[in-house]
Amino acid sequence: MEKLRIAVRKFDPFESTLQKLWDLFCLKNNITVEAEMIPLELHDLYEETITKEGLKKGKWDIGHINTDWIFDAANEKAVLDLTSFINQNPPQDYPDGWHQSLLNLQQINNGTYGLPFHDGPECLIFRKDLFEDLAEKQNFKTQFGYELHPPKTWEQFVQIAEFFNRPEENLYGCVFANYPDGHNMVFDFCLQLWTRGGSLLNDKNQIDINHSAAIEALDFYRNIVNNKNAVHPKSKNFGSVEAGLAFAEGEAAMAINWFGFASMCEVIAESKVKGKVDITELPSDLNHKTASLNVYWLYTIGIGSKHKELAYDFLRFATSPKSDKLLTNEGGIGCRKSTWNDIEINKIIPFYHKLEILHENALTLPQTPVWPKVAELIDQMVLKALESDIPSKKLVEETQNTIQKII
Repeated sequence: MEKLRIAVRKFDPFESTLQKLWDLFCLKNNITVEAEMIPLELHDLYEETITKEGLKKGKWDIGHINTDWIFDAANEKAVLDLTSFINQNPPQDYPDGWHQSLLNLQQINNGTYGLPFHDGPECLIFRKDLFEDLAEKQNFKTQFGYELHPPKTWEQFVQIAEFFNRPEENLYGCVFANYPDGHNMVFDFCLQLWTRGGSLLNDKNQIDINHSAAIEALDFYRNIVNNKNAVHPKSKNFGSVEAGLAFAEGEAAMAINWFGFASMCEVIAESKVKGKVDITELPSDLNHKTASLNVYWLYTIGIGSKHKELAYDFLRFATSPKSDKLLTNEGGIGCRKSTWNDIEINKIIPFYHKLEILHENALTLPQTPVWPKVAELIDQMVLKALESDIPSKKLVEETQNTIQKII
């Protein structure tokens, strides 16, 4: 029999987990099939699986697809509707084993197009050892007149980032992921928008960013990212993985990133901040609520796969409580409630149970076939804001005009 081919999101914990799970699966079921797992960067993964129709044509049997893309993938008829498989032989505790917010986005037109694989909404990750240090607390209070604690507002975020920015110690106030890949800066812009009471949609449910909250969001973001007294100088070249690793190396006091990069600090060997990390909700503008972003990864089966039954059996195995816990111990983020509340996991990662709180404030991106194109336009808008003096108001207007043409 041919190999089973899996398109994997390039990230060490994903790669090591999948290999271990496949070996265990084969051992348990006496299967001699080899799995070829190809790690791909975000952009290449989308290209390979959806744009070049790899899942549709059977080049890939299984693909890691994130929820930004799943609507697209289902509409392009690239991924298999798993409903009949689930009805015949559901994953253990399905659907009650998962938080509702991890089951919605793959439900499209009465079909289920994937199973949750890796999760962890956006949050504020911070160095609790620095925030709890008595000398730091005293110095901060003398300088700013209030107690040092994780920032509740964006104004406090800037002050704290500048306070902890110490290039001579290779410590920076905060680290961002500003590599223009159509994701990180789009997510950051959305978080700035939502925490100012703004929305991506107007009252007719159409994408509309031409309003004051979006201008304020872009203004703030371009200022903080370009603030050399607050931000890690390599942020402009970092994707979320690189930003997460820089934080784990002890190079930043704060990061706005996925929960998974906080938990990674506790489990990877090269982490220099093990035991010194905590997470909390994101700051917001005064008079507005915090927000988080829920984008998660799914296991999907290619519609063109010749090994659909085998692929689904593996997915059932890979999403079991034991497998979910294994992913977490490898440095990924399990999706099951059982993992979030697992005593052993919370001993290793003391803030793991906070995932549930993050999900309560987690918003999602609009599910529309044009979203990937809109995301690209927002990405270009943010990049222009960072690299030019064009007023935010003009950038927002121009971007909305281009979005209108797509819609």
